[in-house]
This record gives sequence, C-alpha cells and structure tokens, in this order.
Amino acid sequence: MGDFQVERLQHVQLAIPAGGEDASRAFWVGSLGFDEVPKPPLLAVRGGCWFRRGDLEMHMGVEDPFTPARKAHPALLVTGLDALAETLSATGADVRWSDEVPGTRRFHTDDPFGNRLEFIAADE
Repeated sequence: MGDFQVERLQHVQLAIPAGGEDASRAFWVGSLGFDEVPKPPLLAVRGGCWFRRGDLEMHMGVEDPFTPARKAHPALLVTGLDALAETLSATGADVRWSDEVPGTRRFHTDDPFGNRLEFIAADE
C-alpha cells in the first residue's frame, strides 16, 4: 500500500438539529468537560459548534432534516469510567452498561438528541 501512515483520529462529527447548540454545550462542556473551540468563520455561518478535550475534537454539525445516529457512534476511552457514568446518570442520561465485549468495561448513552455514544474504560 502507499507510503503513508494514519496517525490518529482528529475529530468526529455528529449531527444535531437546528438550534441544538446550547444543548450540545451543556452536554459536551457541562457534563463531559470539553472546551468549546471557535469554528472557522466560513463554517460558523452553518451553525453547529466544536469542542475539544486533549487532542480529540467533537464537531456538532446542523443537519436538516435531523435524524440521530442510533447505531453508528464514536467510542471514547475514559479514565474514571464509573465516575463518568455517575456524572451522566446524575444529569438524567440513560447509562447502558454492556458486557458483550469480553474484558472490556464500557457503556453507551445518548447525547441530548439521541446520537449514540460509547465510553470505554482506559484505566483497566
């Protein structure tokens, strides 16, 4: 194959409905501790918002009509998986633990719009 190497995942984009930016901020910043980063001006006019934590960015893009991703999903490695599950549960999020992958502690939840998210223990 060619003389190249894929280094890492830089960002994931999820769809949100028009006007969903504040709910995205509450979830990604308020619940998950991401920082909001400004979108480039030519992209900002489309709506949506971007968030970063460490070297991972999550981009929320307005899609009309909106349909949540119920099967496709990002999976994020997390140190302190139980603490995150407690934090999300306290906000009313539905935390669904899964033991379908042997040796992997993980759960699924949804963002405020029904997009599926997976969180996997990085510290075990």
